[in-house]
Parts: sequence; C-alpha cells; structure tokens
Amino acid sequence: MDIERQKEQNMILFYLSLSEKDRRRYAAIEAQKLGYGGITYISGLFGCDEKTIRKGLSEFDDKEAMERENIRAVGGGRNSKIEETLNINAIFLEVLSENTAGNPMNEDVKWTNLTKAKIITMMAKRGIKISRNIVRKLLKKNKFVKRKAQKSTSTTQHKDRDKQFKNISKARDEYESSDNPIISIDTKKVEKIGNLYRDGKLECTEPNKVYDHDFPSLASGKIIPYTVFDMKNNEAFVYIGTTFDTSELACDAIKIWWNTLGIKRYPRATSILCLADGGGSNSSHSDLFKADLQHLANEIKVDLRMAHYPPGASKWNPIEHKVFPHITRSLSGVILKSINLAQELISKTSTLAGLKVFTRISKKIYEKGRSVADDFYTDAKIIFSKTLGDWNYMVFHDA
Repeated sequence: MDIERQKEQNMILFYLSLSEKDRRRYAAIEAQKLGYGGITYISGLFGCDEKTIRKGLSEFDDKEAMERENIRAVGGGRNSKIEETLNINAIFLEVLSENTAGNPMNEDVKWTNLTKAKIITMMAKRGIKISRNIVRKLLKKNKFVKRKAQKSTSTTQHKDRDKQFKNISKARDEYESSDNPIISIDTKKVEKIGNLYRDGKLECTEPNKVYDHDFPSLASGKIIPYTVFDMKNNEAFVYIGTTFDTSELACDAIKIWWNTLGIKRYPRATSILCLADGGGSNSSHSDLFKADLQHLANEIKVDLRMAHYPPGASKWNPIEHKVFPHITRSLSGVILKSINLAQELISKTSTLAGLKVFTRISKKIYEKGRSVADDFYTDAKIIFSKTLGDWNYMVFHDA
C-alpha cells in the first residue's frame, strides 16, 4: 500500500472513531485544508453528505453550537433500521447463506457473490425493506468487506528458497555498510503503443475513444522498460527498449545507469550487488546473460556480484514493490500514442518517500537468437559460489 493510500486509510479510521458531531467537524477541517473541491473529495472519502460537511463549517462561526456538549438535542435522531427491526441480522445472514462460499482451510474467510441490489430484493421478499446503506452496514457488521484477490500465495517453493533468502540478506548487509551500490533489476511489463485500451481511469472532459480490440497488429510499436533501481539512493533508471527484451538490453541498461548516475553516486565503488529474478532476460540459467555480464564488467571496470531470487519468489525482488507499482500508476488510464509520451509519464513518477525516476529511450535494435561461444567459460572471470552457485556468482573485470 503506498503512503497516500495509507494516509487516507488512517483518516477514515480516525473519522469512524469519532462521535457524530466530531465527525462532521473533522470532515469540515479536512475539507477546509484542501480548498476548492475539498468538500466533494472528503465527502467521497468518508462517505458522508456534503451538507453535513457544510454544517460542520458553519458551526465554527456559531459559538453556541461549539460550546454545546450534547451531540443532538435530547431524544433527537431516529433509531437505526438495524435497531428497530426484529431479527434483521439473522434474516440477513439467512439470505446470504445460500450465496456464500468460504475457504475450507479457514472458516473465518467467507465471500458472497450477491450484489447490494440483489440483497435488497431478497430481503424485501421476506418483508423487510432496506436501503443500500443498511445493506452496507449489515455487511460491515458481519465482517464482509469488498476486496480484490491478492497475488501472495506462491505456486512453487524451491527446497533452497529460504537458504537463498538468507544469502541475499547477508549480501545486502555487507554492501549496505560499504561504498558499493545495491541495485535491483528487472523488466517491467511490455506496453503497446497506439490507440489501444489501457486499464485505469482519468479525469476527462470527454471520453477517450480507442479501438474496440487490442490486436498487436493495431499497435504502432511497443516499449520494454528495463529498470535499474538504486536501493541506497531510492532512484530508478528506466531504459526504454523498443525491440526485444534480451540480456544485451539488460546489461546496456546497467551500463548506462553506471556511466550516467552510478559512478557519480559511488565514486569509490569496486563492485555492484545486483539483485535479479531467476528468469527473463536476466535468467540465472542463461550463459548468454553471463557472457554479456562479463563484457559489461570489462567495460565499466567494476566487478558484478549477482544474487538471483529463487523460482516463484520474484515478488520479493525490491523493484517489484518499490518502483513498478508507482510507474504503473503514472501510466494508468493514459492512451500511449507515442513512445515519447510514455517516457514523459515514466519520468514524472515519484513518491512521498522520495523516489526519483530517470529515463532514456534506446535507439539500438536488440536481436533474439544470439549465441555464446562454446569455450566462453575458459576465458571468463566468473566465480560461482560454493553455496547455490547457480544463483550466486561474481563476475570480475579484466585488469
């Protein structure tokens, strides 16, 4: 969850903890801070009526209202439908029971596919007329909250998974206290360029109209955003390829990052710790990637220490949650009609935690099908670790 979303959640939790009087006054204060449009935004965030917020604002000028202790006049307000209707919760649960599924491994995890409108209709058949707001309160009372499925359960778990996590943690601790950088590398999702549909919403005066199909043939191009995340400086460099996601692209991205940013940030560096997934263009099994790494180390005259995450653990690569979600947000809903537009949006990515993003569009044509010489390892200066050497190795540069 990003910082802005967490801040909103905290505001909502605090709002719900207040009395009715304090809720409208707190909502009024937050709306006043935002200025124009604040009332509409806070109304949507807290789920309260705009009139309630305006009443809260007016009370600041009413000394008598501010000094009044009672929330309402004695006996004021009507009873909730939930309070005045006998057995309403039991009937509600009965309605849900035929349309509720759950997790057989955890009886507390349940879900229903009924919409609020359908619940209202089914309750009406049982003689109880309720509004959507009452349905929402009943759902909340019984701990039903609208959620998205979370991609958090690993489909594979390698037997050496935990051992590799410890290796990576040890390497990070070693480099954190040194003059050497720690970078997290990976390719972000390939994006098609053209008048094609994209997920997300934008504030628009008119609808954005795109093709009704997303066939690759309709795209005018594509971008492959290979990204290098400098973990110590909270900076990302996005090398925007336009042909194929290859090991050469990956190594070029690291080289350009080092020559433009890295060498300035780490003038006394002797090696770079690279955290990477085990597949893709930076695959731990790829001889071609290792050959390109050797060429890279020789060019920049800095040793490269590789640490790959085990299969099924790519989501633990820091770049996956420190950079990619924020770039996704920057691109959300925008029709990418040109590569330059994509670059501009990616470059504007930032966070309250201080993330900065630098970009460059590649003009190089990267080709698939390259091969490595059979005797490559004879001359290569690559030392594989005695512990999980496929995932941990050092690439030394020529003297």
